Amino acid sequence: MRIAYVLYPGFTALDLIGPYEVISRWPDATFRFVATSPDPVTTDLGMSVLPTATTADVGPVDMIVVPGGGGTASLDAARDAELIGWITRAAPDAGWLVSVCSGSVLYATAGLLRGRRATTHWAMRENVRALGADVVPERVVFDGNVVSGAGVSAGIDMALALTARVHGEDTAKALQLVIEYDPEPPFDSGSPDKAAASTLRLASRMLLGDAPLRAAARVTGHLVAARFRRPPRTGASGPSGGRGGVRGGGGGAG
Repeated sequence: MRIAYVLYPGFTALDLIGPYEVISRWPDATFRFVATSPDPVTTDLGMSVLPTATTADVGPVDMIVVPGGGGTASLDAARDAELIGWITRAAPDAGWLVSVCSGSVLYATAGLLRGRRATTHWAMRENVRALGADVVPERVVFDGNVVSGAGVSAGIDMALALTARVHGEDTAKALQLVIEYDPEPPFDSGSPDKAAASTLRLASRMLLGDAPLRAAARVTGHLVAARFRRPPRTGASGPSGGRGGVRGGGGGAG
């Protein structure tokens, strides 16, 4: 299984590292960190990650994993013609198209989510929906070979669910134990449906960052533009078949 973990400026580390810790342990996994250039890529909180391949030289892949980003990073990445072009070209030969959090924006921009069920970070649901996806408020969603996780921490749940599909529940359960994934969150505020109104307001301000007006304008501008210019539908069929969702707890920020 040849896996491409996509890097772009401002991506959220746990969106990538959560699935990486699970999927990269598959017995047949080989993986590369793919960016549009060989230069280090900085996450939304300042960590640098060194690409091991570029979109020009990575070659065919069996799985693409796209993380979300902080603030408007995923919207900015969706404007990168080289990155979106590579996703569009690589997708038909990839068995799995995987996203975490607002990473679904990139697939939707490439036209790969048109009419497909998908989830995303709660703050990006309307933006992804405007690009033609059937957005549902679930933690993990499968639609054919398109697999999406909600906000940040949902990437681990998504990776375990995908492991069960590909390698069976025994392997998935063993990997869950290997990483000791047994969450007991101290607060029951991990989704907008559960959080108090004051918590939701504070989280929304955090997501907008140091320039809230500019970030809000960027998100709103993308939403309006997407509603008037939806991408053409692109086929994204793979080996998994069927449709379905795995319900669970809340999302995250990223």
